[in-house]
Amino acid sequence: MTYKKFVLKNGLKVVFTPLPNLESATITVWVKTGSRNEEVRINGISHFLEHMVFKGSKKRPSALEISKAVDAIGGEFNAATSKDWTNFYIKARVASLETAFDVLSDMVLNPLLRKEEIEREKGVIVEEIAMYEDTPMIKIGDVFEELMFAGSSLGRDVAGTADSVRRMAKSDFERYRELHYYPDNMLITVSGGVSEKEVRELVEKYFGELQSGPKKDKPAFNKFSARQVGPQIKLHSKKKEQAHLILGFLGHGRGYEGRFAEAILSAILGGGMSSRLFIEVRERRGLAYAVKTSIDRYIDTGYLATYAGVDPKKIEETITVMLDQHYGISNGQFPISKEELIKAKEYLKGHLALALEDTKEVNDFVGLNELFLGKVETPEEIFKKVDKVMIEDVVDAAKKLFRPERLNLAIIGPYKDADKFKKLIGK
Repeated sequence: MTYKKFVLKNGLKVVFTPLPNLESATITVWVKTGSRNEEVRINGISHFLEHMVFKGSKKRPSALEISKAVDAIGGEFNAATSKDWTNFYIKARVASLETAFDVLSDMVLNPLLRKEEIEREKGVIVEEIAMYEDTPMIKIGDVFEELMFAGSSLGRDVAGTADSVRRMAKSDFERYRELHYYPDNMLITVSGGVSEKEVRELVEKYFGELQSGPKKDKPAFNKFSARQVGPQIKLHSKKKEQAHLILGFLGHGRGYEGRFAEAILSAILGGGMSSRLFIEVRERRGLAYAVKTSIDRYIDTGYLATYAGVDPKKIEETITVMLDQHYGISNGQFPISKEELIKAKEYLKGHLALALEDTKEVNDFVGLNELFLGKVETPEEIFKKVDKVMIEDVVDAAKKLFRPERLNLAIIGPYKDADKFKKLIGK
C-alpha cells in the first residue's frame, strides 16, 4: 500500500491512499478531540455535535436535504465519536466524488446548530444513553473504563449523562467548535480509485478556506496518570439473565514499542475460535457463548482486556479460568509453542489485510496513525514487525502486563455484593 501526504496553506493535513482498481472512494474528516477533551459540565458535547452536523448546513438547511444529496449519488455517510477523536465520512462512486466533498465539507464546516434542533436532539441522545444502559454487552465497556480511568476524563462516558446533555446550549457548541475545529487539529483522509491531482484540487476547493481558530483558550491536554496499587473491581448491579464481564490489565499507549508483542499476546489469549480462552471458557467448559480479547489504546495509556457473557451462576469459575490463562503465560505454567506464535502472527496479518479491502477501513487505518503518531506505517512494514516478534518477547509483554496492580474487573449482573469477586481477584 502506498500513500501521499500533503498540507494545505492553512495547515490542514491530507493523507491520500490511491487504490486504482476501485470504482469508489471514501473521504473522511477527522477532528482530534473527543470526550476526554471536554469539561465535566458539557460531558458528551463531542458526540452531541456529531449528531448536529447531520441536522442542517449552510447549503442544505435540513437533515432531509443532506440525506437526499447523499442518496442521489448512491453514497453512504456516517460519523463516529470516541474519547480522543471524532470523524465524519462519505463513501461514493469516483464519478460523484466532488458532490461528496461538497456535502461533507458543508456539513462539518457550516452546521446551522439551530436552537430548536438542539432541543429536539437532546431527547434522542437521552434515549440513546438509556438504550446503552439496557444493552449490557455495550455498557460493560463503559463500566470497565470508568473503573480503570477513575478520576480522569478518560473515565467519562462518550455520550455524557442525561443531565449534561440537557444543560447544553447553542453557545456551548459554538465555543467547542472554536476550540477544536481548526486546521492544525484536523485531518482529511481520502482513499479509492481517484487520482492525486483530483484529490488535491477538491481538498483545496472545499477545505482551503478553513481558518485557524483561537487556540489560546484551549484547555491543556488531560494526561492520564495511573494511581492503581492493587486489583480493582466495579460491580454494576442489574437483574439480567446473563452476566457480562470484562477482565483487563492496564497497558500502554498508541506508540508503545512493544505493541506488536502485545497484539500477538492478545491473539493467543482470545483472538479467534482456536484461541486459548475460547477453547478453555467456551469449548471445554461451556461457560460462555462469547469470549474475546482485544487491545484498546489512547495516546498516553491503554489496556488488554477480555470480554465474556456468562451464566450468572458460573461467573466465578469463568473469572478463575481467565486469570489462570493470563498468569499462566507470564509465570511459565502454560508456555507458548512455536506453532501458536505462528498462528497468532498470521491471524493478525490476515485480519489487517482483509480490513484494508474497504476504503473506509483504509481511511481509519491511516487516519488514526497520522492523527496521533504523525506517521503512517504501511501494512507491509507492520507485517515485518509482527514477524520479528519472538516467543520471549510475548512472554516479556505478559510479565509486564499481567500483574495484580494492573488488574481490573468490571461486572454487570444480578449481584448485590462485590466482596466475593474482590477475594477472587485478590488471591
